[in-house]
Amino acid sequence: IIKDADTPGSQHDFGKNLIPAIIDKYNIYAYPFRDPETGQQAYWRDVGTIDAYWEANMELISVTPQLNLYDEKWPIMTRQMQAPPAKFVFDDPGRRGMAISSMVSAGCLISGAHVDRSVIFNNCYLRSYSTVEESVVLPSVDIGRNCTIKRAIIDRAAKIPDGMEIGVDHDADRERGFRVTESGLTLVTPDMLGQRLHFTR
Repeated sequence: IIKDADTPGSQHDFGKNLIPAIIDKYNIYAYPFRDPETGQQAYWRDVGTIDAYWEANMELISVTPQLNLYDEKWPIMTRQMQAPPAKFVFDDPGRRGMAISSMVSAGCLISGAHVDRSVIFNNCYLRSYSTVEESVVLPSVDIGRNCTIKRAIIDRAAKIPDGMEIGVDHDADRERGFRVTESGLTLVTPDMLGQRLHFTR
């Protein structure tokens, strides 16, 4: 994956680039993954586009998603980050820390912000008077005060400045260098905000 990330011209896609590059060099095996009780094909989503990634996340917050993260009979075995529970603070008019029809991960602080139909990954800080709707907010994002975010994906560790609107006016989003898909989703990364992040490889 790291080699592909550094390969110019790669689309960084498992099906198009990664698997074809290793299939001649290594033994590759596949398993037809089926539900052991029903025999039906198990859950799978190709999240190779921004829209598909957003849709897969939005499915998780439906009342009865196909991939039920709360199914004790079919647990997802993964490394669990050690973090405190999500915290919701303030209960003033217009400044009520709350989340509706959403998933909010450990380590998050929803400080007087309103979250609706969204997935908030771990260690995010959403500040007072901000609204996040139908969005996916990746880990360690800091959303300032008085922000409005609609139908967006906010990338890891982005710092959204106070008062910023995302997904409200697509022309304004494009002028700021944000990516807007044909379906009207807005992608915001730290680079697009002029924030340089360094992740060691």
